[in-house]
Formats: sequence, C-alpha cells, structure tokens
Amino acid sequence: MSPPSDGGATSPKRRRRGATATRVPERYATAFATYSAALTKHSFPLDADTVTNYLSRVRQYLAWLEVAALDGDPLTDPAARDWAARDYRAHLLTVLKRKPATVNAHLTAIDDFNRRIGLGPAAAKRLGLPNLAPRALDQRAQVRFLREVERSPARDRAMAYTAFYAGPRIHELVALNVDDLRISARKGVLIVRMGKGGKYREIPLHPKLRAELQTWLTERAALPGSGAGTGSAALFLNARGGRLSARAATGVLNGIADRAGLTVGADEDFTTHVLRHTLGTTLARRGVDVVTIAELLGHSLETARRYTLPTHADRQAAIDSLTVDD
Repeated sequence: MSPPSDGGATSPKRRRRGATATRVPERYATAFATYSAALTKHSFPLDADTVTNYLSRVRQYLAWLEVAALDGDPLTDPAARDWAARDYRAHLLTVLKRKPATVNAHLTAIDDFNRRIGLGPAAAKRLGLPNLAPRALDQRAQVRFLREVERSPARDRAMAYTAFYAGPRIHELVALNVDDLRISARKGVLIVRMGKGGKYREIPLHPKLRAELQTWLTERAALPGSGAGTGSAALFLNARGGRLSARAATGVLNGIADRAGLTVGADEDFTTHVLRHTLGTTLARRGVDVVTIAELLGHSLETARRYTLPTHADRQAAIDSLTVDD
C-alpha cells in the first residue's frame, strides 16, 4: 500500500472553469519573479491558499498598472505607490464591481508585494465591511464536501476530517506528528504545537475523526519505512514517505471540494481556511461559548466573537420571515 498521489502538489490551484492566469507585463516580470520567489520561500505563517491568492492578485494589479495612466513609477516611488493603490481600489470597486471584502483582500496582497520589494505598504484605507460572520460552508455544501471525503483514500479522509472537525490551519495540519495524537477506545486528543503566535492547544477528537485517524494510522504503519524508529514522524506522509507539504495538502483538500462541485478560490465557495470558519460558525450556532471556541481554534476572543455575528443567509432569512398580506 502506498499513500495516494498528492493531487495538486505540483500543479496550480484549480481555477474556475475557463479562467486563465493573468499575464504579467514584461516591464514588471523581474519584480514579480523576485516577489514570487521570496513569497514561496518565506511564506510562513501564510498558508498555501493565501500564497496562491496573493500571487494571483499581484498579477492582476501589475496588469492593471500596465494600462493605467499614472504619474511616476509605483514600484519605486512612494507617492506613486500610494496613488496607484487608491486608484486600483476604485477600479476594483466601481469598474469590476468587486465586493468590499475582495477589494480589501487585493490591497492586502499589494501591501505584501510592496513590502517584499522594499517599498513598504501603500497609504490606502481599507473599505468598511458589513458586520458579518466569516465565510463558512452552508449545510448543503458541508454535506456535499463530506460525501466526497467518504470516497477518498484513507490518508485524504483523515486529513479532510481533521480539517473539518478540529479546524487546524493548513500549516498546523501538515506539522502534526504521530505522537501528537492521544487515542483510546472511547476518546482522543489532538495536540497542535505550532499555533499562530506559538500557542499550544489540545483539541478533543470527534468520534468520526477518531475512527478515521485510527484507520489511517493502521494503513500508515504498513507503509515501507514507517515502522518504529524509522521514517518520518509526520502524521500525514507524501508518496515518498516524507512529510506532506502545505501546498500538497491544499491540493488534496481543494481537489475534494472541486469534485464535490464547490468552486475553489479566494472569492468562491471553498478555501482550506473556510473549513476553520465552518467549524467556528457551527460551534457558535450550537451555543458553544466564545472562550471555548477561541481555545479550540487558537483564536483571540475578539476573533472568536465574529462567529456569533449574522451571516448573509441569516439576513435573507430575516427578510423572508416577514409576512405578506394577501
């Protein structure tokens, strides 16, 4: 038995059908290549989805710069940088009709680009956002995702259920070791040792997750070089028996979502981080207090409170509940 292939580990993240990568103008090709290399090499604590999204957004920004009527060079002149970011913000909002959250996400990527090329972030204010809960999978999307998980190989099932029922960040998921699990016949605990800000946390295992992890551990033990004292200590292995990378894990989870019919991407139904938000939102809707949610997900209390906010669906349901006189 060997681990399943790392679908997506060496290929770019799935885009919406028919979409193609934005071409980087020749005049900015060197700057983009430098940024891409720096971002890929020094991405922590950004997950693989975020790295891919940053690169995509910076490509779009550079393509816009090529045709925009700007004074000065926004890649070398701080004043030109600021005006370019503000004009691009207006372009995204008024011409491309992007939502405020999407506009802000583009500005964050541009700030990262400017910072890594030594220019520093632009003086461009973020747009105000509706006071809503983080984007999460609704009930129907969860069912579709979990049905596709059930069709996946043992390692991929264990990874997907860990993401769904324990909510680790993608870099926390791939950093898990076998000895980070404490499993008995009726209960278990997952230990996350490298949370954001170095926070340590222990997450009780959902019964379904405990069963799937036991299945994977049994299969993993039969793999060549995985015996005691040999091989990688990593919980999730790649096809060569080493630790699975964040990029490969992202590819696996994105592949499951894609096969489930969910659109994959920063502004679409699914990213690996949406699974964390789905867990947090589900816990909040079931009355779990924000202190417990914060501890389980490694959040601050302020961040955990966002899961108690209404969603777009809640607002729609509120309007739909209004009676109509005949």
